[in-house]
Amino acid sequence: MVATPYADRVICHSCNMGKGAALHNGWRMASGSYIIFLDADLGESAGRVDLLLEPILRNEYDMTIAELPMAQIKGGLGLVKGLAVKGIYRLCGYHTRTPLSGQRAIRREVLERIGGLSRGFGVEVGLTIDVARAGFRIGELPIPFQHRESGRDWQGFYHRGKQFISVGRTLIHKWLHPIC
Repeated sequence: MVATPYADRVICHSCNMGKGAALHNGWRMASGSYIIFLDADLGESAGRVDLLLEPILRNEYDMTIAELPMAQIKGGLGLVKGLAVKGIYRLCGYHTRTPLSGQRAIRREVLERIGGLSRGFGVEVGLTIDVARAGFRIGELPIPFQHRESGRDWQGFYHRGKQFISVGRTLIHKWLHPIC
C-alpha cells in the first residue's frame, strides 16, 4: 500500500466495493471536523491540499472543489461532463465547472446533514447536488493538482462509459429521491 507510510490510518475492504463506498466508509471512520477527498493519482501535487482547505477554514465555503489545470492530452468527448453539468443544474440550479472533480474538502457537519455519499463514479455529482440543495456554499477553485490523464484509447473510453452510466444512475436517483 502506497498510502500506509503517509496516513494515520488506512482502511481496506476485502473486495472492491467501488469509489463511492470507499469514500463513504472513509469519511465515516475519520474523526476530524473537515473531510478531504483526493484521488490516488495526484502524486507530489497532493501537497497543495492546503489551497482546498483554507477557504473552508476562513468560513468562505462549506465545500470546495478543485478545478484542475487543462489536460495535456485529448481525453473524452465531453459526454460525461456534459451530462453531469446539465443534470446538476436541472436538479438543483447550481452552475458547475467541475462536476467530476474528485478533489474536494467539506465540513463534516455538511456530510452528516445530507446523510452521506452516493455510490459509484457518480459520487461527486451526487455530493454536489445534495450540498447545493441543502443550501450550503460551494466554491470551485483552480488548484495546481496534476493527475494521470486518460487518452482516447480503448481503456479511456471504457472508463468514461462506465462513468457515464454511473453518473446517469446517480442523476436518476437524485431526481426520484431528493434529500430535501
